[in-house]
Amino acid sequence: MIRCFLHAMRSASWRATAFTLSLSATMSLTVQPASAQDFFSFLWGGGSRDEIAFNPSHSPGQVIVSFGDRKLYWVHKRGAAISYPIAVPREQSRWQGTTSVSQKRINPSWTPTPSMRRENPKLPHFLPGGHPMNPLGVRALYLGSSLYRIHGTDAPWTIGQAVSKGCIRMYNEDVLDLFPRVPVGARVTVTWRKYAG
Repeated sequence: MIRCFLHAMRSASWRATAFTLSLSATMSLTVQPASAQDFFSFLWGGGSRDEIAFNPSHSPGQVIVSFGDRKLYWVHKRGAAISYPIAVPREQSRWQGTTSVSQKRINPSWTPTPSMRRENPKLPHFLPGGHPMNPLGVRALYLGSSLYRIHGTDAPWTIGQAVSKGCIRMYNEDVLDLFPRVPVGARVTVTWRKYAG
């Protein structure tokens, strides 16, 4: 009788230990802390730049923006470029031409134009740089004397779509990569021509 009782106790103890180990293993498999990179990828959208072969007729040191491809190409050496996905202008805001980078700003502030406010009266009058709802994101490269910019975004889900009012939107992660590569004065060609094979 005592032997049966001790066997039952050992068996119950083993089952409790096995359950605890099983629960512990399950928790360690399913409850993982998020990394800072995961957090910023969620907020910013993941960058997806690629090193590609590019038309060798384009000189190194210039930016080609292809609205047709929905890509920005940084030509860093003859026959090679880094390709970044972008959001392009909506149909009524389309444009093309050749310009240059006139200035660069870290955490640019944003003031909507009068036409933007007429279209959406709920827009704020001003958003400071670094504000999480600032539509220019974390970096901006200004194009000539126009109001157009190559910039980050507070809406990463719009990358790849025709949604902007003329600017070229990039993932924040990608504009952080592009920003130090492109000097003030760099030539920027904006076209509807397609380069992707």
